Amino acid sequence: MNIKSLLLGSAAALVAVSGARAADAVTVAEPEPAEYVKICDVYGAGYFYIPGTETCLRIGGYVRYDASIGDVGSFDGALAVDHQDGSVNHTYGKNARFTLKTWTGQETELGTLKTYTETRFNFGNTRFSSEAYNKGASLNFAWIQLGGLRVGKDESAFDTFIGYAGNVIQDTIVPYGDFDTNVVQYYFDAGNGFSAVVSLEEGAGVVGTIDSYVPHVVGGVKYTQGWGAITGVVAYDSNYEQVTGKVRLDVNVNDQISLFGMFGYGNDGDLNDDAANTIDAHGRGFYKQWGGNWAWWAGGTYKFNEKTAFNLQVSGDDDKNYGVAANVAYTAVPGFTITAEVDYDHLGTFDSTFVNNSNSFYGNWTKADKKNSVGAILRFQRDF
Repeated sequence: MNIKSLLLGSAAALVAVSGARAADAVTVAEPEPAEYVKICDVYGAGYFYIPGTETCLRIGGYVRYDASIGDVGSFDGALAVDHQDGSVNHTYGKNARFTLKTWTGQETELGTLKTYTETRFNFGNTRFSSEAYNKGASLNFAWIQLGGLRVGKDESAFDTFIGYAGNVIQDTIVPYGDFDTNVVQYYFDAGNGFSAVVSLEEGAGVVGTIDSYVPHVVGGVKYTQGWGAITGVVAYDSNYEQVTGKVRLDVNVNDQISLFGMFGYGNDGDLNDDAANTIDAHGRGFYKQWGGNWAWWAGGTYKFNEKTAFNLQVSGDDDKNYGVAANVAYTAVPGFTITAEVDYDHLGTFDSTFVNNSNSFYGNWTKADKKNSVGAILRFQRDF
């Protein structure tokens, strides 16, 4: 047998063995079925089903950066202590914020089961301190709602049901009520434009938190149509046994112009009578935050186009405190808005001794020694 015959024989043997192996059955494991996230459009855009459940979840929030200048009284500027000589200087107000929001929804035999949470993280300085620092996390919303019943952490129905005071950044130059509170609420919607709310509230802070088993109580009614809405709310402050109310008119003039006017009234007699026994020496409780008995707010929005809007708010109260806030909001690209605002106020002297722990500034605003303050703020916000 020569070398050529030997090589040909070996090749034939290899081909035979390979063919026998190729003929054998090959077992391949079947892929596991993948469970993809399903879109849930029942409650609006952005919701998806949590895998394996009937609960719809939406995750969102925003990142914001504010830079402001001006007088401290305008809510925009800040004060700084000079590092060399200890003198007090004006400086920028700066704040960066990350806000995380979640929404859930699920249909049940008792109605829609919903939750909403909002947590904020801030870094920056304050109006009365130039020191920039991590301000910690704040739980701004964490409520559960089944049908019309809502329980948990919310903002007071005295503000949420009737609406905030316009689309300006500094909308509380003349304040229209405190915000943070735990609630037990019931919403009723008649389906023909009429709606109502009853809210039992705990309040917040040294002045606002209830001091007995008797809660604060808020009630409101609203009539909404295509032209706008008429709303009224009444709040009972159980700490001072005082009643405060607000009424509001919203008008949609056309697709470009929307206007609002709001008026508030509250009797501050018992608040002042109790001043000797409390730190609240200025006649303001949890709901009647403005000076004197009455206050008003008015303003509106004009949309130049889909990207640009002009917003205005003017306000005043019985103690002759006045405020003006105006801004232009420009949506550079979807989800990214730049807002430039100018603020003016005419307020009295503030005694910063009185500060409560809900981040609201309580003090002695007097009718004497009035001053004018001007400031400006530039805001960048990315919503997602």
